[in-house]
Amino acid sequence: MNITKQDIDSLNAILKVDISKEDYAPKVEKVLSDYKKNAKIAGFRVGHVPMGMVKKQYGKAVLLEEINKLIQEALHNYLTKEKLDLLGNPLPKNEMDINWEADNFVFEFELGLAPQFEVDLKAKAVTQYKVIADQEMLNNQVKSIRKQYGKLISKTIAEKGDEITGVFKNEEKEINNKTTFSLDKIKGKKQLEQLIGAKVGDVISLKTKGLFEDEHDNQTFLKVAHHDAHGLDIKVTLTIEEINKREMATLNQELFDKLFGEGIVTSEEQLKEKIKEDAEKQFEQQADQVLLNTVVESLIENTKFDLPGAFLTKWIQRGGEKDLTEEEAKEEYNRSEKGLRYQLIEGKLMAENNLIVTFEELKQFTKSMIAAQMAQYGQMTPPDEEMDGIAARILANEEEVKRLSEQLNSQKLLQFFKENAKLKVKELSYDKFVKEAY
Repeated sequence: MNITKQDIDSLNAILKVDISKEDYAPKVEKVLSDYKKNAKIAGFRVGHVPMGMVKKQYGKAVLLEEINKLIQEALHNYLTKEKLDLLGNPLPKNEMDINWEADNFVFEFELGLAPQFEVDLKAKAVTQYKVIADQEMLNNQVKSIRKQYGKLISKTIAEKGDEITGVFKNEEKEINNKTTFSLDKIKGKKQLEQLIGAKVGDVISLKTKGLFEDEHDNQTFLKVAHHDAHGLDIKVTLTIEEINKREMATLNQELFDKLFGEGIVTSEEQLKEKIKEDAEKQFEQQADQVLLNTVVESLIENTKFDLPGAFLTKWIQRGGEKDLTEEEAKEEYNRSEKGLRYQLIEGKLMAENNLIVTFEELKQFTKSMIAAQMAQYGQMTPPDEEMDGIAARILANEEEVKRLSEQLNSQKLLQFFKENAKLKVKELSYDKFVKEAY
């Protein structure tokens, strides 16, 4: 058997596999001999069927199977030995032209080769956001806490700032939802005029267009789907069941202890510091995700290389459960090209900078996730032996291994980008961050 590679260009090649009779004949003869021992053909005892009949009945199928095994083994060994970096799998080129009556065979395979390229993390600066909790936000958070832990005073007539509990209904949209909302949420002037002065037991007809400050509140209070929430323009009835005024809680030690534990916070200033610390931790996670996405987009845009597009389109066309048309394959390639480019860039970065996730790292990452989840529910971290058992059960699940590996991989890449990419830090409030980043 002989294998030769003919380069078409830097991204495409043809692999020729020459198979002679000496390569496959002994294997075919052995399989047919085994068939002969066990063949059941009418008129002959088991093991006494003439070899000629066995070859006539099974010879072609055995030949095809044994040659296919030889080809697969030869391809694997050659590609491994030569360390060829392929995209997709080898595609048979001349399978329709093979003369199976001949003694020797030549099989040709098309190869798509991965491109050679360099990644420059400093080619273009990307923005790294540092999101701060400004004074306005802290004041609003303190106000929200005071409202949340305040005392409800029952009323019969609604006034500005009161909370209303009632049932929204609309037969056409199948809305029938009991909810509680503050009149501060109402945006429409006419709707607000209808609600102020309303009494318990009243049934009020309201237009939903411009009803709430944020159209997403239609999901919360009317329980409509997200695609219905935007621009919702229908009439609903509201049956008022309760009207309450919320008396703001006093900022005292009792409230501080209830929120954070005894003696941890002792003043409004410390309360704001605690809110700021917790909020900015959450902001950092969001900013990190934006940074990761931005660096990825920048790398795809600024790392230039060609792909064997014609080969990959053909591979997509023939490589699935069912063959696609040429047009369908082109569309699929166009959809997946960007993702493929980033896979190649990411793979190069991880290999060259030793960012590969090890099993021990994955195990420790899993244990830290378990500990964090238990802490959320106020549970103590179990002893190491018990923690190892929980982690082992999780990592026995293939889907969980994949999910956790992707998370850890993203963390490694993010840290690598923070240390090596060309970043320009921009400090801004959360509201401005949302507007700019999203």
